[in-house]
Amino acid sequence: MRPTREHATNTGQTYMVNSSTWERRSLFRNERWARLFIDTLYHYRGSAYLLHEFVVMPDHFHVLLTPKTSLEKAVQFIKGGFSYRAKKELGSGMEVWQRGFSDHRIRDAKDYLRHVDYIRENPVRKHLCERVEEYPYSSAAVDVELDPVPQRLKPLLVGDLDGAPEGAPFQGERPYGTSEAAPFQGKPAQSETTSSAPVQNNSGKIAS
Repeated sequence: MRPTREHATNTGQTYMVNSSTWERRSLFRNERWARLFIDTLYHYRGSAYLLHEFVVMPDHFHVLLTPKTSLEKAVQFIKGGFSYRAKKELGSGMEVWQRGFSDHRIRDAKDYLRHVDYIRENPVRKHLCERVEEYPYSSAAVDVELDPVPQRLKPLLVGDLDGAPEGAPFQGERPYGTSEAAPFQGKPAQSETTSSAPVQNNSGKIAS
């Protein structure tokens, strides 16, 4: 039985979010698309959410964030904002996103670390690079500015991923309409149906 979905409006919580491109097209293999998406992430950072980790895969993204509004609004800023910029700046008239997104509320410090590791290792697991720092569209890359670990999760700094408890399953797709976005442009100012995020199925295992 699918677990009852939480109403994700508590702005004090941290979430792992993932979403995929329409029909799983590899839009973010194009550097301009990937960099524009990262630029969009940073555009709304601070006003709509705190940004802790991210990775942009060819056909989906994973983001670890703490909303400053509701989670739904935070994701609308990301997906809708990118869609708008894709149309305006890249001249794209195509549909960009699969509707909805999947999320997982971070339970504790070990759960946080487990998802950080998943995000950073995703490009390595998918054979896009050999080392996490080599992938340019990830928070593991050099000179990427991120928001600090949420205070309530600070104990993770003295922990590790070994024996980390399984988190609660990702809670399905949230249907909502989003506008389309444009490809990535430039380097992020320091100032992707779903795919391989630490999304968890009902068995408690992370989906690849």
